[in-house]
Amino acid sequence: MNDEKKDCGCHGGDAEGHRCEHHRPHHPQRGWVGLIFLRLLDEKPMHGYQLMDELNKRGLADPEKIEPGAVYTVLRRMEHRGLLTSQWEEKETGPDRRVYSLTEEGREHLKAGLKMMLRRKAVMDDLSAYYDAHYKTQ
Repeated sequence: MNDEKKDCGCHGGDAEGHRCEHHRPHHPQRGWVGLIFLRLLDEKPMHGYQLMDELNKRGLADPEKIEPGAVYTVLRRMEHRGLLTSQWEEKETGPDRRVYSLTEEGREHLKAGLKMMLRRKAVMDDLSAYYDAHYKTQ
C-alpha cells in the first residue's frame, strides 16, 4: 500500500493530507457486519430497515443493539468504497427509500470474506477436535 497521503477531492479539497476510508485496502476479516450485509444483499437488493429486519429474523444480530443510524453509516461507507450501489425507490404511500445492491466488486469482497471465514472455521474445528481428544474429560 502506498502510505503517501493525498487529497482525493472527496472532502472538497480542504483536508490536506487526509486518508479517507475508501483509500484503505479492504480486509474482509475486519468487518463481520459488512460481510453479513454483503451476504444478505447478494440475495436481493434491500433498503436499510429491510436489512435490519433480515438480520433480526435470521438471528444474525441482537435486535436491542441494532441502531438504524449505524446500519446506514456502514451502508454509505460500503457504497463509497464501490461495494454497493443505491437508488431511490419511490413509494406511493410512505417515504421514498434508498435501496442498496451489490456491485461486482462487492461480490468479489464477499467471496474473499467467505473464503477467509472457511479458513478460520477449519482452524477452529481443528482446535475443537484437539480439545475434545485431550482435555474434554478432565
